[in-house]
Amino acid sequence: MTTSTQGNASQRQKALPAVLVLEDGRVFHGRAYGAVGETFGEAVFSTGMTGYQETLTDPSYHRQVVVMTAPHVGNTGVNDEDPESKRIWVAGYVVRDPARVPSNWRSRRSLDEELRTQGVVGISGVDTRALTRHLRERGAMRVGIFSGNALPDAGTMLAEVRQAPEMKGANLAAEVATKEPYVVPAIGEKKFTVAAVDLGIKGMTPHRMAERGIEVHVLPATATAEDIYAVNPDGVFFSNGPGDPATADGPVAVMREVLARKTPLFGICFGNQILGRALGFGTYKLKYGHRGINQPVQDRTTGKVEVTAHNHGFAVDAPLDKVSETPYGRAEVSHVCLNDNVVEGLQLLDQPAFSVQYHPEAAAGPHDAAYLFDRFTSLMNTAPMEGQRA
Repeated sequence: MTTSTQGNASQRQKALPAVLVLEDGRVFHGRAYGAVGETFGEAVFSTGMTGYQETLTDPSYHRQVVVMTAPHVGNTGVNDEDPESKRIWVAGYVVRDPARVPSNWRSRRSLDEELRTQGVVGISGVDTRALTRHLRERGAMRVGIFSGNALPDAGTMLAEVRQAPEMKGANLAAEVATKEPYVVPAIGEKKFTVAAVDLGIKGMTPHRMAERGIEVHVLPATATAEDIYAVNPDGVFFSNGPGDPATADGPVAVMREVLARKTPLFGICFGNQILGRALGFGTYKLKYGHRGINQPVQDRTTGKVEVTAHNHGFAVDAPLDKVSETPYGRAEVSHVCLNDNVVEGLQLLDQPAFSVQYHPEAAAGPHDAAYLFDRFTSLMNTAPMEGQRA
């Protein structure tokens, strides 16, 4: 939820005061960065030292105010090749030391300019280390950023922050997903067809599948099982996305129909939480979540430790120490975060279905988990045809 006004001169705008107000009353002062105005959302922090453009355009950040822990942001400017969607989705942006002059051969404009153009209110000059420590200790919470010469008084700002909607209970996938189906063609020889349910999909995800000879039919978040099987898929994919998985009753019901047909299935991030619910597990909100491109995860099926990209504030509540019986056969936790033992992946043992909580499409990196797309391809390659299609 953002309102903003465009500044006429970047230098004049940078001198404008800005205030960040957390719902527990903590206040940080800084300077306007990006658009001038006010914005509200959930305060979260991202630990990646690069990839800010992919972060900004990830639909999973819808209604979140992102605090960058890396002190210098904007060094490489903004290009037209790296966005993960058609717009910036973050509700607000918090940085310590923005680049004064971007320098990169692909840069087309500064980050500050891009934020202003898209109406994203931000704040710079903030002690982001202190802010991050505060969020780690007290948890993600609602926040407001206010900038300009006519700032409200402290009491008014805090009251407005506390009136903003919370992330828990938020049903947001349909707000960021495509409204109409579209197709990403296979690169080279077509080997498979996949129906991808868009809950907030990143552009690199269907591209990674297309690289492996998969024609991807991207469907709206409201897609039914009939919509999915109308494309005669060899596999079904459920994407990442924003909001509370406890509200996603529709996608959960659709996934259960896919599981009943034993079609090869792959889920990422929100899709992992949807699989968890479909199997009968619960979900819960993490204290401050995992966000960044430097999170250690162990693939328990191989013992390999991967450095992975994360963006999630909710997790699946599944047992780490045993195989669970579900309506669709046996299931186990396949991946776990080494920082806090949060479930980072699930797999069924009696039919071809698995998911991970992180982002193997590697935008902006790293590439350790790219093999998961090959694993999905292998499932489609070996799955029996009977019962797979409508």
